[in-house]
Amino acid sequence: MKNLVTFIALCLSSATVSAGDLYVAAASDLVYCLKDINDAFNVANPGTNVIVSAGSSGRFYSQVQNGAPFEVYLSADMRYPRKLADEGHADKKTLFQYAVGRVVLWAVDPKIDVSKGMQILIDPAVRHVSLANPEHAPYGVAGQAAMQKAGVYSAVAPKLVTAENVSQAAQYVLAGSVEVGIVAMSLVKSPALEGKGKYWTIPADQHSVIEQGAVVTKKGMSNPMAGRYVSFLSTPEARAIFDRYGFLLPAK
Repeated sequence: MKNLVTFIALCLSSATVSAGDLYVAAASDLVYCLKDINDAFNVANPGTNVIVSAGSSGRFYSQVQNGAPFEVYLSADMRYPRKLADEGHADKKTLFQYAVGRVVLWAVDPKIDVSKGMQILIDPAVRHVSLANPEHAPYGVAGQAAMQKAGVYSAVAPKLVTAENVSQAAQYVLAGSVEVGIVAMSLVKSPALEGKGKYWTIPADQHSVIEQGAVVTKKGMSNPMAGRYVSFLSTPEARAIFDRYGFLLPAK
């Protein structure tokens, strides 16, 4: 599956459940955060091998629809898991919103001052801007909306370098392929990227809310560990990890 940007195999599970594999499809803004989530899950649930594939939420939605072997789906857009549940491809009882994502401008070149906000994107020094593909990546949709709201989209459009997902958009910045990326805060606050360059948070009122949702898929309904994993995401321990990576609490 060419849309996958990472494949992380971590040993996880439950002391009271037989060991086995649990397949998780996760939005790429979770690629670093899930390492910590899974480590915490493993403390109480040793033994299950959780295999995480990270990529774009829209791609995973289509794959689950078509029978991909994912048992848990963590999306950066709540609409996708909700649609899967409505279509009978997921267990509606397990559907819940685990976080609200935040969008940032990020640059590693010290000459690029992202504190200027969206106007930095039209600066001549910024020749390329990475953005996750708005056709299937929620952060791409949000980034495009923010540029339109700021009145810079038409000027920036020729500079855009479209990435498969938000993690790839961040990779382009880190590699120096682009001067600025429109990426997830959870990525730039990760241990792997924190301290590299500067970021500026795009105001939440400049784009639609990135409501992130989880659900147990139809294939996962026969694996008790799938429900246990999804339930863990609502625990105080998991919430503290989400907070650390810059995710907001869902609105009550």
